[in-house]
Amino acid sequence: MIIEATDRIGIDIPRFCYHHKLSIAANCRMCLVDVEKAPKPLPACATPVGEGMKVFTESKRAVDAQRGVMEFLLINHPLDCPICDQGGECELQDLAMGYGRSISRFTERKRVVKDKNLGPLVATDMTRCIHCTRCVRFLEEIAGTSELGGIGRGEHTEISTFVERNINSELSGNIIDLCPVGALTNKPFRFSARPWEMRARPFVATHDCVGSNLFYHVRGHRIMRSVPRDNEAVNECWLADRDRYSHFGLDAPDRLKTPRIKVDGQWQDCDWSTAMDAAAAAISGTVAEHGPAELGVLVSPRATTEEHFLLARLTRALGCSNIDHRLRLSDFSHGEAGRAHMDLASGDWPATDAVFLVGGNIRHDQPILGHRLRTAWRLNQARIMDLNPVAYDFHFDLSERLIVPPQTMVETLARVARAAADVSGAALPDDALGEFIAARAPDAGARRIAETLQASERGLIVLGDIALQHPSAGWLRSLAEWLAGALDVSLCVLPGPGNSQGAWSAGAVPADDGLNARAMLADPRRTYVLVDLDPDRDLARPGQAVKALRSADRVIALCAFAGDALLETADVLLPLAALPETDGSCVNLDNRSQAFRAAIRPPGEAREGWKILRRLGASLGLEGFAFTDLAEVVDALQAAAPTRPGPTRLGEPVTGDQFDLGRVGDVPIYAGDTLVRRSPSLQATTHAEPPAARLHPATAEKMGLVDGNEVEVRQDDASVTIIVAVDQRVAPGALWLPSSLAETASLGGAYDSVRVEVR
Repeated sequence: MIIEATDRIGIDIPRFCYHHKLSIAANCRMCLVDVEKAPKPLPACATPVGEGMKVFTESKRAVDAQRGVMEFLLINHPLDCPICDQGGECELQDLAMGYGRSISRFTERKRVVKDKNLGPLVATDMTRCIHCTRCVRFLEEIAGTSELGGIGRGEHTEISTFVERNINSELSGNIIDLCPVGALTNKPFRFSARPWEMRARPFVATHDCVGSNLFYHVRGHRIMRSVPRDNEAVNECWLADRDRYSHFGLDAPDRLKTPRIKVDGQWQDCDWSTAMDAAAAAISGTVAEHGPAELGVLVSPRATTEEHFLLARLTRALGCSNIDHRLRLSDFSHGEAGRAHMDLASGDWPATDAVFLVGGNIRHDQPILGHRLRTAWRLNQARIMDLNPVAYDFHFDLSERLIVPPQTMVETLARVARAAADVSGAALPDDALGEFIAARAPDAGARRIAETLQASERGLIVLGDIALQHPSAGWLRSLAEWLAGALDVSLCVLPGPGNSQGAWSAGAVPADDGLNARAMLADPRRTYVLVDLDPDRDLARPGQAVKALRSADRVIALCAFAGDALLETADVLLPLAALPETDGSCVNLDNRSQAFRAAIRPPGEAREGWKILRRLGASLGLEGFAFTDLAEVVDALQAAAPTRPGPTRLGEPVTGDQFDLGRVGDVPIYAGDTLVRRSPSLQATTHAEPPAARLHPATAEKMGLVDGNEVEVRQDDASVTIIVAVDQRVAPGALWLPSSLAETASLGGAYDSVRVEVR
């Protein structure tokens, strides 16, 4: 199109409705240009270039047409720039300066349009709307939800929801950036700052493994809002709502701002020296009296790579190998458990023609990756298939679905592998894996999946978060690895939470003689060091974890927030700077290391994690903690030997005959880490509604349950009382009850067996 050609060579053409990521609408007419031999001005966004075409972008005819369009646009636009959040960064303001008149020839009253309630994230002032339809096209094409549209005709046209309800897209905040006027604005940020008062600080989001690039807009010592930063290889020009609104959790009431120690069961504020001495004494005392094996170190995968490196250095300098960042994993039998494997970079996913999703709600777990798969389906007609315990509401059509309870996922994937062996002629491995595959007869669905992948030119198998956290994750990964090799397709194993890949590269995993996160809690240690986690929300078996911490002699926590579980179980609280307040780097799923600087200073006496670990290492008298600058840590990290994976030792897989009812305890989109759980705006969305015990109609009928029944869900030695919801999406033989929530914090494994008793 003409507008694309002019953009390439730096010729400016005004526009409102055109956006390079959206389809062409050509309804604002602001980009009218003068084309030789054309009887009237033509829209540059909808006119393809041709050989020998002559286009005049600044002729009198073109400029007069553009000025006329601007005059019409301003007929009904309200004169509220002084109170508009878009003031100072408004495309309409900018273009009106160049193409508008100093006075209006229209004296009629301006129209007024009723505002729409789109939910807690996006505010509306629909009288300002100029009907560019960018928001409509984004939600239809990119987000895949089609929640906005045009109603009415002529001057009565409005952009509205078809039914009065919130926008539920996980990418909804992008319509704020797309809106060229002030019709759609950031609701939590509304009326709080002006663009010229704020400074843009580049940063990287770590709420998932994508590592989306963004800008934090800062005024004084406070983050006011965040907006996307263009990076085609990572997040294009989009930003998930989780990354856009999570920073509002920094002001949570339980934010820890001063060091605290527990004296006679009561918390007392203290200075850093006192707290550090208490922490060092607890650690050194345990090592001296009981040996280094009695120390356990659990760190959030969201910590910076440098913090992971220093924590691993400190742990091993004490002679201990009990360190792990894989907090939600249950199965560590695979040598690279929790580590990414990417045969195909995420930026190339839109070019695939067949995709098999194994265990994961990619739309909520990694919204940007979900968008890339939707792009492959929408533009490349990719055939997408999945194996899941729940028929998740994806924003693309699926050509095949295998919806089975968690306890039969390994057997079902083995059937697909057996079908792959049949269609490809590949020999089965001569080991337990091959025997397991050979014993499974493929059904029609498994055969169709294998045939689709076999026939693809650029096929892809994706292992998601559910597969990663499954009790037989090692079997699922090994089966997927063999399947990808047999069918000659790419395999992408997602690493789970943000910067898991950086933690792996920095050595925050146990050595051969060390205990993993599950073992450290199943066999309690005498002293624990916790970094940036809520023990009742961020661990695979939260009930077991809290019991282990209660039984410990000492618990030292480096944390930004002092939640109830930490206040109960910890003995020393060291105030940690949250990630937006920290210098460091993270590594995304594509093994791309991205460095960032702190957007703001931490509040009170909180300190960055690398500074706390430096001082703790010095207090313990350990070598390698005499540095004064983060650059020295980066140099040491780059010089360190890479972490080598351990051997794969597959045990017995979980199969369908082991238990009747399996729990599906996936992590909700706004419950994954300490910051998003404390963001008021995210917690007000429909995605954060209280959970229910969801059962397939056949399962509910077999148990004599109906919608609204109150039941007691038992797991291990704990139970919770909750309401039943009958849901067709859940696999028969499964109970969908999310984890990482206050209502389910006392339960056991997210994908283990569960019992239900009627109240």
